[in-house]
Amino acid sequence: MTELDSVDWEILDILQNDATTPNKEIAARVGVAPSTCLERIRRLRSAGVISAIRAVIDPEAIGRGVQAFLAIQIRPHSRETANDFARQALDLPETIALYNVAGGDDYLVHVAVTDSAALQSLIIDRMLAIQQVAHCRTQLIFGEPWTSVIQRSDSAGPASRRGRRGGSRRRAR
Repeated sequence: MTELDSVDWEILDILQNDATTPNKEIAARVGVAPSTCLERIRRLRSAGVISAIRAVIDPEAIGRGVQAFLAIQIRPHSRETANDFARQALDLPETIALYNVAGGDDYLVHVAVTDSAALQSLIIDRMLAIQQVAHCRTQLIFGEPWTSVIQRSDSAGPASRRGRRGGSRRRAR
């Protein structure tokens, strides 16, 4: 586990909300020199604290306005079955995210499709055709996803700023 100080947490807060924020602006906002800020960001990346920086695509903007969670139960339960299912589910172009979960279901698959007919086809023709799938339950997503940033868990540091912004929850775009 990497030890993070309050400046690291402020940098992470800024980057989680907008990873395109220029280094110079981040440095000014957290009160350090740009070279110091850049070195801290490099350290956070090399330590694996920042695992990726990516663009989030709005499915509706590319014609995939219908989103759903597919709650999947697989059979038989084995590491091989789970790996085979995960590989096949991630190969589907409609899959946005795949979560291995505990409880009544084994996986939640977040998908985005063009319309209800495409969703039906995805479920019947491709998801249920995966040999390991024993059951599929669908939950339509009606609203935009809400995301949250990971915050420092103790009382020191940036947590005191949360109230000013109305919390760190934001709508993903």
